[in-house]
Amino acid sequence: GGEQQRAAIARAMILRPTLLLADEPTGNLDGETTAEIMTLIRSQPASVVMVSHNEELSGYADTVLRLKNGVLTD
Repeated sequence: GGEQQRAAIARAMILRPTLLLADEPTGNLDGETTAEIMTLIRSQPASVVMVSHNEELSGYADTVLRLKNGVLTD
């Protein structure tokens, strides 16, 4: 699963999109690889909308919105 995840991220980023939508982009990756992927994503000039259950990834974000019990919070 982890290699498939990395390949999917590479395919998405090679086109240098202006908007990157990512659903659990590091869900199957270990901590070290997660940090590498997130650093790579942050280095891109794209706007990124990411969904994750991993609270640690919020440290990479400029803006964090949380959904709790169907209510959007910040």
